[in-house]
Amino acid sequence: MPDFFPYFCAFKTIPIVNKKFVILIAGLLFAACSSQHTTHELVICGDDKILIIDETASDGADVKVVWSWQASDVATQISADYQTYLRSMDDCKPVDGGKNILTTSSSGAVLLIERATKKCLFYAHVPNAHSADKMPGDRIVVALSTNPQGNRLNVYDTNRSDKVLFSDSLYSGHGAVWNDKRQRLYTLGYDNLREYSLVNWDTASPSLKLEKKWTIPGESGHELSYVSEDELIVSDHFNVHLFNISNETFTPFEPLKDMADIKSANYIKSTGKLVYTKAEESWWTFNVYIKKPDKTIHIPDLKIYKVRTLYSDN
Repeated sequence: MPDFFPYFCAFKTIPIVNKKFVILIAGLLFAACSSQHTTHELVICGDDKILIIDETASDGADVKVVWSWQASDVATQISADYQTYLRSMDDCKPVDGGKNILTTSSSGAVLLIERATKKCLFYAHVPNAHSADKMPGDRIVVALSTNPQGNRLNVYDTNRSDKVLFSDSLYSGHGAVWNDKRQRLYTLGYDNLREYSLVNWDTASPSLKLEKKWTIPGESGHELSYVSEDELIVSDHFNVHLFNISNETFTPFEPLKDMADIKSANYIKSTGKLVYTKAEESWWTFNVYIKKPDKTIHIPDLKIYKVRTLYSDN
């Protein structure tokens, strides 16, 4: 142990009383360092429920649930109508560093839920809401799919529940992803991917400016997720693509190439880790699939639609 030898020699020269003190301090430092760990959690939604599970401690039907929520948890917080609007949760993104969950329901709502208390921080009635994301300045953007009052992209302020600040048409809206490094919003509709910039964002009347629009390789765009500053995952009915923002090109996403009906996909490029869901029972599934390490998490009593990852170092 040549690297430690000088320290060992120095330790031998310390008086016995001081040695005990050094050992105590070293033990406390070791305990503090040992308490730091990486959490691997999955946020899963379906029916009127959201679950957060410990990914590492879950495998097959052996599932470790660390947090759960259902529509009835907000029954005394917001209008009773929302019990009807929250029947089919279809996205559940951890936001604000994982402190809150931004969730949408195709039955007609978007909610911002505080994880620690399950308090509803924001709500809005949004017909056929399919995805949402947190924007700068406590704003929220929601993609609305097909509905007489849908096919839109709506912007809200978290401090003003149920009030639309800005809206744009977006047929069969299914995806919304804010790219903080580029300061751009990306949205997915039936056959196109869009890029928006922020206009008058710090005022009471913010808006979005359509900067670019690309035709996706297939039809019925569904999943849109962030990979890196320069890349997005885009799925359509029959396939999954990787979109390079700088090159403005779509290429097959090899881990899910030629796979149809992908409802959600979360990819960590540096490790190749992939967490995804696909429709297997009509529009839902009972399984969450993971690659690297490969395993399947099975939840037979939940019609799962999407899964999102929540990985952090504590």
